[in-house]
Amino acid sequence: MTSSHRLYTDLAHLWPAFSPPEDYADDADHWRQALRQRLGPGRHSVLELGSGGGHTLSHLTSDFEMTAVDLSPQMLSLSRDLNPGIPHHQGDMRTVRLHQTFDAVAIHDAVCYLLTEQDLRNTFATARAHLKPGGVLLLTPDYLQESFSGPRVLHWVCDRATPPFTVIEYCFDPDPTDTTIESIFFFIIHDKDGLKIEEDRHTSGLFPSTTWLRLMQESGFDAELVSLPGFEGGYGGHLFVGSLR
Repeated sequence: MTSSHRLYTDLAHLWPAFSPPEDYADDADHWRQALRQRLGPGRHSVLELGSGGGHTLSHLTSDFEMTAVDLSPQMLSLSRDLNPGIPHHQGDMRTVRLHQTFDAVAIHDAVCYLLTEQDLRNTFATARAHLKPGGVLLLTPDYLQESFSGPRVLHWVCDRATPPFTVIEYCFDPDPTDTTIESIFFFIIHDKDGLKIEEDRHTSGLFPSTTWLRLMQESGFDAELVSLPGFEGGYGGHLFVGSLR
C-alpha cells in the first residue's frame, strides 16, 4: 500500500468535489447504529484508520471522540480543515501504533487498498492493538468477490467544483484468479487554460465474505456481515462488524 495514487497526492485538491462529505452520511449513520447497538449510549472513542479527507468522520464528531489516521499528508490536511480539533496522525493501517486504546476502530473504503490476506491480518492486528477489551471493529469494503462483476464504467460530473470536472472510472478484474481488481480514473478538467485530462490507476483488494469473516475470527474477533443498501454502480452495502473477544 502506498500513497502514490494521484488522487491522494497531486490531485488531492479534487477530493472534496470528487467524493463530497454529504455522500458519506448514510455510511456514517450505519456506523453510528452499529456502535450504539454494541457499545450502548455515550461518547465513545473511535479510531478511524484510512480516514482520507475526513468525510465519514465529519458526520460522527458530534457523537463520538474521533481520532484519524491516514497515509497521505495531503488527505490529512484536507481532513484537518474539515474537522478542526480532531487528532490526526500519519500512518499505514497495517503497521501504525499510537499506543492508545479506543472503544472502536473503523475503516471505510480505504480497507479496499488491502491487497492480500497478510495485509488483512496485519490491519486486524493494528485494530486489536488499539482496542479496549470488548471493543468493536467496523469495516466497509466497496466490493465482495461473490457480488463483483466487471468490467463496469461509472461517470459523474463535479459541476460545483472550481473549475468543474468530469470523472470516468473503468473498473475491471484483469486476473480473476488473484485477489485484486483495477480501477482507472480519468479526470476531465475545464480550467482557464482549456481542457485537460488526468489519469490515475488504483489497485484494490477483492475477497469473498468468507475470507473477511475467517481472518477476523482468527484475529480475535467475533465477526458478522451486515447487509446494507448499496449505491449506484454496484458498490457498497457491506459492513463487517467484529467484537474483540
